[in-house]
Amino acid sequence: MARYDRAITVFSPDGQLLQVQYAQEAVRKGSPVVGIRGDNVIVLAVEKKAVEKLQDERTEKKIVALDEHVVLAFAGLRADARVLISRAQIECQSHCLTVEDPVTIEYITRYIAELKQNYTQSNGRRPFGLSCLIGGFDFDGNAHLFQTEPSGIYYEWKATSTGKHDKSAREFLEKYYTPEAVSTDLGTIKLAIRTILDVVQSGQRNFDVAVIKRGQRLRMLEAEDIKEFVTQIEREKAEAEKRN
Repeated sequence: MARYDRAITVFSPDGQLLQVQYAQEAVRKGSPVVGIRGDNVIVLAVEKKAVEKLQDERTEKKIVALDEHVVLAFAGLRADARVLISRAQIECQSHCLTVEDPVTIEYITRYIAELKQNYTQSNGRRPFGLSCLIGGFDFDGNAHLFQTEPSGIYYEWKATSTGKHDKSAREFLEKYYTPEAVSTDLGTIKLAIRTILDVVQSGQRNFDVAVIKRGQRLRMLEAEDIKEFVTQIEREKAEAEKRN
């Protein structure tokens, strides 16, 4: 095996850091994650993997609050996420104690991205094998939704997806995302659930959906509420097929 295939600090002949590419493949094998920024709400939806019969479901969280106004969802290696989330939560608290203001969404996103990038340029370590969607509201009330990659880059989105079938989910969002669709909280939630329903494995309906509104804390939708949305979406889809 070539040296550049194993070493994080050696470029391949075509200018790639292959260990970073492998980390991205770990992300693509992770559960689908969808994030949408509405007018007054941020919605993150993830597919939950089936847990063992005797396992506590609380250990399978893929959506975590970094602060009262910031929420993170991830696709990729769960162990890597635990370390990264812990550092990000500490940074949120430290920033608030130091400057007496809560972190902005871009600040904590940049902190996570820089931490990831540091792991792409030193021997004896490997890149974080996860992609994160980070959403919330700044103290001025503006909503933001960012995505970070294993390479350390980050983007801001109106709506996006990461994890398994991310390309299909993004194409679905490009087709159905409109200002009218996200003008209400219910419309934004419904679009997020419609998107993840479009890409999950057939027959599975096991989701977590997080909603964070301006000036309010993170709220996880109950299973009954998610089931109502799924039933309504399927009914509307069946009616549309009949009309056509």
